[in-house]
Amino acid sequence: MIRLGTRASALALAQATWVAERLPEPAELVRITTAGDRGAPRVDKSRWVSALELALLEGEIDLAVHSAKDVPAQLAPGLQVLAIPSRADPRDALCGARSLSELAPGARVGTSSLRRAAQLRALRQDLRVVELRGNVDTRLAKLDAGEADALVLAAAGLERLGRAERAGALLEQLVPAAGQGALLLEGRPGALGEALLRALDDPLASACVAAERELVGALGASCNTPVGAHASPSAGGRLELRAWVGLPDGSAWISDRLEGPPAGLGAAVAERLLAVGAGELLVRAEREAQRVGDPGAGRESELGAGRMSEPRS
Repeated sequence: MIRLGTRASALALAQATWVAERLPEPAELVRITTAGDRGAPRVDKSRWVSALELALLEGEIDLAVHSAKDVPAQLAPGLQVLAIPSRADPRDALCGARSLSELAPGARVGTSSLRRAAQLRALRQDLRVVELRGNVDTRLAKLDAGEADALVLAAAGLERLGRAERAGALLEQLVPAAGQGALLLEGRPGALGEALLRALDDPLASACVAAERELVGALGASCNTPVGAHASPSAGGRLELRAWVGLPDGSAWISDRLEGPPAGLGAAVAERLLAVGAGELLVRAEREAQRVGDPGAGRESELGAGRMSEPRS
């Protein structure tokens, strides 16, 4: 019996069940409460995974099932990424409206994501980005109760919970978070057989998520820095990697798009971004986060206006 460690939220359980159904051996779900579930402040992504990693290291579970976007670039010593299953839709979804352009000036758009808030503000400074927290159903209920005029959530989460019909539009304009829409299976090296892992792993999804995670790691980004990274397949076994780095208020940002072989693509895009000022933006974003404490969506910043254009190839 394979012990699958998972958070206890409805979405996490749906994801772990999806994995269990595809294992060639029987599995049981082991529910683990993380620091993030207990309301730990946004400091780094480890609040969502550290309890699961400890359970792996202590032999309480055989495999941890994570949302890939929640996993830090550096794993705990003694653990590794064992598989990335086939990926769901990585895009952000708009609930409550059919497009961003349909929203009236001053419309309230809810999100709990710093990245989404920054990109929304970069696209439309007139929107009021408001902080809406809670699980998917809680946030949808807040939208229905009128706490916001629209809501941005991950399309994959809506799909996995059977709420795909709530998406009024898929936001192609927003660059997703690294790993968004993908699951990441973490474990101890050699703890599970190669045949079992091959049954779970999707080589294309693994290559795309690895490039995205490499980009974020090379930038030294944190939860306080709005960063988007999304890789997609291109011709000849190559990938195209999109990237976005900006300030929380959306007043300055850099984006890039580069096609190349998977190996080293994330580092190459990070180098291009850093060459045109991404490092300065990351420092300013961290400074802004420290100034306001927990920089949730809906906070107003005092950063100056101005935008930085895409680096040229």
